[in-house]
Amino acid sequence: MRLRNVKNAKEIVENNEYVIKNPEEYKGKYSKFFNNKNPIHLEIGMGKGNFILDMALKNPDINFIGIERYESVLVRALEKVADKEIPNLKFMCIDAINLGEIFDHEIDCIYLNFSDPWPKKRHAKRRLTSNVFLPIYDKVFKGDCLIVQKTDNVGLFESSIVSLSNYGYVIEDISLDLANTDIETSLTEYEAKFRSQGIKINYLVARKK
Repeated sequence: MRLRNVKNAKEIVENNEYVIKNPEEYKGKYSKFFNNKNPIHLEIGMGKGNFILDMALKNPDINFIGIERYESVLVRALEKVADKEIPNLKFMCIDAINLGEIFDHEIDCIYLNFSDPWPKKRHAKRRLTSNVFLPIYDKVFKGDCLIVQKTDNVGLFESSIVSLSNYGYVIEDISLDLANTDIETSLTEYEAKFRSQGIKINYLVARKK
């Protein structure tokens, strides 16, 4: 993905009420942060925010946190929530490698939507379902480890199935053509584009007790 620089992106992010600043300060206290004991769902690499915004609106009894590494991308999501009051939705501008420093067994579900596939073998450890990230997720999950993944990249999907299975996850649901199932899902920007082009979307739900 070509990243376009947004003027004053850092300042916009730092001054937006939807963004959690210094998120490590709330480690172990996110139920108090949201002022309820509702489940907390996390989307890693939320892009421009279509998916998580739609999920938050449809599921007011679930708290959602969107993670995005780049401020210039996060700004586009913030534009979509301007003048809206969505108390169960927050964002963070962080690298997923640091999740263990931010959450302490507080997350109920992680969404990995159209993550960077890192197709070259030497970059495999950077994939969000690699054996580098899976132990980090162990530190953030509250109970069962629950990962929901969508991707158009077959190589990443196959790699994820192997990695998750080897790490003790059980694949509870899977599809190689999500659009032609009765599975209800909010769409990301990429997914809407791919569906219009007839590109098949791979989908899985994986759980580790």
